[in-house]
Amino acid sequence: MVSSTQATIGVAIVGTGFGQKVHIPAFQAHHRTEIVAVYHRDLAKAQAIAQSHQIPQACQSLEEILALPNVQGVSISTPPFLHYSMAKQVLNAGKHLILEKPTTLTVAEARELQDLATAKGLITTMNFEFRCIPAWLRLAELLAEGYVGKPRLIKIDWLVSSRADASRPWNWYARQDQGGGALGAIGSHAFDYIAWLFGEVKQICAHLNVSVPQRPDPTSGGQLKPVDADDICLIMLELQDGTPCQLNLSAATYQGRGHWVEVYGDRGTLVLGSSNQKDYVHGFQLWGSQQGAELAELEIPARLEFPRTWDDGRIAPFLRIVDRWVQGIDQGQAIVPSLQEGVYSQLLMDLAHQSNQHKTWVDVPKNFIN
Repeated sequence: MVSSTQATIGVAIVGTGFGQKVHIPAFQAHHRTEIVAVYHRDLAKAQAIAQSHQIPQACQSLEEILALPNVQGVSISTPPFLHYSMAKQVLNAGKHLILEKPTTLTVAEARELQDLATAKGLITTMNFEFRCIPAWLRLAELLAEGYVGKPRLIKIDWLVSSRADASRPWNWYARQDQGGGALGAIGSHAFDYIAWLFGEVKQICAHLNVSVPQRPDPTSGGQLKPVDADDICLIMLELQDGTPCQLNLSAATYQGRGHWVEVYGDRGTLVLGSSNQKDYVHGFQLWGSQQGAELAELEIPARLEFPRTWDDGRIAPFLRIVDRWVQGIDQGQAIVPSLQEGVYSQLLMDLAHQSNQHKTWVDVPKNFIN
């Protein structure tokens, strides 16, 4: 007989774009989770997805999903403007939650979800998957061991071409009011891993730019519609310990250098990076130097490596996120990254927008997530 702490967790999938590519394969690979239902507002599409992935139940409303007694948890990977309302329904129904980033549209919404989950004793997990990638885990260990000493400068470049083509269709990603833009897509990750690796932020100064001001709308015969969601973000941070941090984020840079984190300290340097433009998980390498020596590639210990390599690199770290979620449910307490980390990432996004609007540095509340 399976003990209560080892019981299978029934999961419903809400969001079938990223959900089909990453969430469904990961949940089906995890030994403790079983996908029992999938949602799409078009029932025929829900049924087709269910059939292709051998999922027993197809639903066209969230209410129908939440009424199923064998659904203990819900995975949400819909566009950001739907996160708050959907997650609130999920939590009010007493279901555990895995939520894609960005958390919500505002920090007030994110805080409300966190408070609701806490009040109901539900486990929530954010898919901040960089916390689970082997090279990133090794970077975190070396920083904790004092490899670089006291950091003097942190520099982050995340320059990709996913939105560089101006003919790419206009949709929610082009709209700031629906959570679109590079700040939400990749800045939300960067803000989370900065807090994880280096601590809280003291102040922020951001310039958010729209370099592709119009895109064709496929629903109106290709008519050009205005874009107001950023595709380039230039951000300066001062951490609570005084360390300066510079971020250059772009989704509109042809042949951008990829994703790089450089940490320069009084004892050494660490450089983590990947130039892979097609898969933002595969390809990371780590280099280090101490006392002015030449940079040399550092080995990633086998204990940190993924047990399996997937064609889509995003599946392996998400599977580790699922595992943390399951551990949290077993233990009855949140395991990082939870909605608490989602709240902090959302706070920094809100303040970045505020800084951009007022063209000034903005203070970040201290101990906001405690």
